[in-house]
This record gives sequence, structure tokens and C-alpha cells, in this order.
Amino acid sequence: MSVEVSRAYLLDGATGQMVDAQLWDAITGRQLSDWENEWMPALQMTIERIRRAGLGHEQLPQSSHWDWRRKVEHFRDLLANPSFSVMCQDMTQGMMILDTLRGARLVSQHRKPVIYVEYLENAPWNRRHQPGDQPRFCGVGSLLMRAAIELSIEEGFKGRVGLHALPQSIPFYVNHCGMVDLGADASYQNLRYLELTPEQADAFITKGNKQ
Repeated sequence: MSVEVSRAYLLDGATGQMVDAQLWDAITGRQLSDWENEWMPALQMTIERIRRAGLGHEQLPQSSHWDWRRKVEHFRDLLANPSFSVMCQDMTQGMMILDTLRGARLVSQHRKPVIYVEYLENAPWNRRHQPGDQPRFCGVGSLLMRAAIELSIEEGFKGRVGLHALPQSIPFYVNHCGMVDLGADASYQNLRYLELTPEQADAFITKGNKQ
């Protein structure tokens, strides 16, 4: 597999300094190995910590049932479903699978093509699961969303991006990315469907360039 690697940056949560990272235009065996050997044990520890703290079920990571190896195998070799991953300090920090064959739902964009985010996940140590949690690295989700927007632009979709969001991720997509919340989708597990217009995509990229 030929993998294109682009230079990127993340924010070190402990030092507040920018650190070198890499954006890969693929999810390879390397990333899946990190998911199995590093993400899954860390995720289980997080779940146990939340339960010991007596927090409600809604505090448990809602993507904990995702099987990335199965997902990658399902979409493998499908040209309409490119994938991306983020590497930093020799470890996978995030992964994403896209779909290039979807249509927009916003009235102003109706039926125009969008890049649809099938799955996007941050490594467990980069998330705030409880008050006081300090992510190891910040900016992974933003880096992956920017990759989705840039692919949308390259495909001639003008930056349009759509996705169904898990409840815990809605604040990131709405407040940080500026996506429009179109409400619960009864045909998709009642998850809320969100969409990014060309103007919002441009604003997201511009905001990132100024940071």
C-alpha cells in the first residue's frame, strides 16, 4: 500500500507546546496494531475508572464498541471510502473513514455532493472523560476534520461535509467545527445528522490558519 504522509502539528496537553505530528492518507496495519494493543487497554481502564467513580452510564465512551479492524476490512479497497490517520510520537492518535458518494441534506445544498464521515475517533488518552482530565494531545479531531474538508474541496464538493454524531461528540462538531444540526435521524439509530456548508468549511479552515 502506498501511503502519503503530510506534516502536521498537535498541541501537547501537558506543556501547551505544539509538537510534530503526521497525517497519513490511510489506516494501515500499523494503526490497527496500535488500536488493539494501546487504545483498547486504555479504553478499558477508562471505563473502569468511570464506573468506580459512580458516574452514570452516559459518561461511558460511546464509541467503545467500535471495532476498527472490522471497519477497515469492510471498506478496504473501496475507492469511495478513503481513510486517514494521525500519528504523533510514534503512536496512532486518531483515525477516520470517509464516504465520497453522499448527497447534502441542507435545503441550501440539497442533493449537492458531500464528503460523509463514516467514523472518526480520537485515541482514549486524548479525550476528556471526567472533569479534570487532561488530554495528552489536542487538535486530533480538528486535523481529521480539516482532512475531510480538504478532500471535499479536491473532489469539487466545495468543502461540504456531513456526518451522524454520537451525543458526546455533538459539542465538538457544532461549537468547534461550526456544523449545522439537522436533528435526529430516525433512519440512523436516531443519531443527529450534522452538515458543513462551503462557507462554514472556509471559516473552519481560516480559524485553524490563525491559531
